Amino acid sequence: MSAKQADTQARIEAELASPLRNLDLDIEAVEITPAGKRRVLRVAIDKDGGVTLDDVAEATKAIDATLESSDVMGEHPYTLEVTSRGVDRPLTLPRHWRRNVDRLVKVTTADDAFTGRIVGYDEDRASVDVAGVVREVAYADVEKALVQVEFNRKTTVTEAELEEEDDA
Repeated sequence: MSAKQADTQARIEAELASPLRNLDLDIEAVEITPAGKRRVLRVAIDKDGGVTLDDVAEATKAIDATLESSDVMGEHPYTLEVTSRGVDRPLTLPRHWRRNVDRLVKVTTADDAFTGRIVGYDEDRASVDVAGVVREVAYADVEKALVQVEFNRKTTVTEAELEEEDDA
């Protein structure tokens, strides 16, 4: 990425921070990619509890209005895409760890790699339960951390299961 493109992305992020914060949304990424004679501006957003389609629609309106009243995109035409943060994006900030408490995560440090469930966090570190043993990992020591997709994870007891227990 060129210095000019990095500067443009930083300016866009600065322009969008306040309008998105008013919607309780965080900017996770801003990308500009060429697409023929146009450019594609992708803005990834996130919030506590996850992003809904309504959040994406509101964010798109706010971003569009902000960019139309600004010169940050210049004269060149562009297409705006607003998305939520994907599950494959690495956990890099304390808020990412907070938003993924109770999720399975694969953590790689310079010395080790392990998979466990996030059970706590603060501004400097996360607590990860690895096979019943809680490990503290400082964010500064994390080279990579990715949420692991779990299928059929049983998280709650259904009413039918409760009735079965009562009948037993």
